[in-house]
Amino acid sequence: MDTDIRKYIKNNFKGADIDEIKESIESSIKENEEVTLPGLGVFFEILWKNGSSSMQKEILKTLNDHI
Repeated sequence: MDTDIRKYIKNNFKGADIDEIKESIESSIKENEEVTLPGLGVFFEILWKNGSSSMQKEILKTLNDHI
C-alpha cells in the first residue's frame, strides 16, 4: 500500500490554526520519536519551497550553527 505522506500531512492540517500547528510541532519535538520525523520533514519542505532565498540562508545558517 502506497501512502502519499505529503498529502496525508497536508490534509491532516487543513483548517488548523497557527496554535494547532505550533502545538503539533512542539509536541513532535518533545516526544522525540522517529515516527514524527516525516511530518516535520513535510513542514520543512513547505517552508523551504515557499521561503525567500534570505529565509533559506537563515535556515541553513541556523542548521549549520546547531549541527
